[in-house]
Amino acid sequence: MPRQYGGAAVSTGTLAEVIAILAAADGSIGQIPQNHFFMLEGLRLQGTADQQRFFYGRVLAGERIGNALSELGTKTVHDHHTRLSREGDGYRLSGKKFYSTGVLFAHWIAVVANDDDNKSVIAFVRPDTPGITVLDDWTGFGQRTTGSGTTILDNVAVPAFSVISMHGLFEVPTPMGPVAQIMHAAVDQGIARAALADTVDFVRKYTRPWKDSGVEHGCEDPYVIAAVGEIKVRVSAGDALLARAARLTDIAIAEPTVTSVAAASVAVAEAKVAATEGSLFASSKLIELAGSRATLAEFDLDRHWRNARTHTVHDPVRWKYRAIGDYWLNGIAPPRHGAL
Repeated sequence: MPRQYGGAAVSTGTLAEVIAILAAADGSIGQIPQNHFFMLEGLRLQGTADQQRFFYGRVLAGERIGNALSELGTKTVHDHHTRLSREGDGYRLSGKKFYSTGVLFAHWIAVVANDDDNKSVIAFVRPDTPGITVLDDWTGFGQRTTGSGTTILDNVAVPAFSVISMHGLFEVPTPMGPVAQIMHAAVDQGIARAALADTVDFVRKYTRPWKDSGVEHGCEDPYVIAAVGEIKVRVSAGDALLARAARLTDIAIAEPTVTSVAAASVAVAEAKVAATEGSLFASSKLIELAGSRATLAEFDLDRHWRNARTHTVHDPVRWKYRAIGDYWLNGIAPPRHGAL
């Protein structure tokens, strides 16, 4: 069942596929909508009817949401020094966010902070609000144009209307975790598809055979053929797992229970593992199979590996393997109702 954002129906499968298509063209462009739809899901689950009506209306009018989520210097990526403190009928927001995907292109910044009770909240603020400074200082070697940058919040006035609970999204079973993670998986899956397509194209056009192969062209080399077959199998497996995860996520959206959310979370984790490893494998094999000419800057083929390597360190798949194994072996659901 599609979720509703202000009357606009969005199925998880469609959302994931659109993001994968965008990421196949440019991994950075594929990543930007993730935070936008993540926050729309948060509004669907925790926003009041008035908040939903207002923010969904702004989005349907063409406005975009960026995030100011993670910080440097905290114990884990889920810890926040940024504070939202009560002042009269509203709040004051202060802190500094290092990872702010999409803020340079956004009409709204969704800032995650801790309130006076030390519970996490989300504050929606305009980037031109007094006290907000956004720096174009992202220097990662991949995902270079995600619109990320440091967001500085200096005693920013925030109306109570613009605040929703973050911690409430995970106090009961909700599809928030699977929805967030499947979009990340889609980014990596798109990069994997692009790397495979560029491998096929480059090998057909340029790759020379090894001298001992006895063939006329690199695309006739039996080892190259077999390697391309392996890449294709991995990419196809990732596509299938992504589609399966989307179906189970839509089930969890329609009827969120411990069982449905756990099943969706594990399925998304499986898709994320496949997409992570598939994108890294395909983007590395691209250079190996295409040959030394493929390393020339004019082709920019290393962008696939740089984008995949940068994006896939958002959350370690080694922990996803453990969660998947615990679920299938011991029947233990992932922690925090699917915030895996």
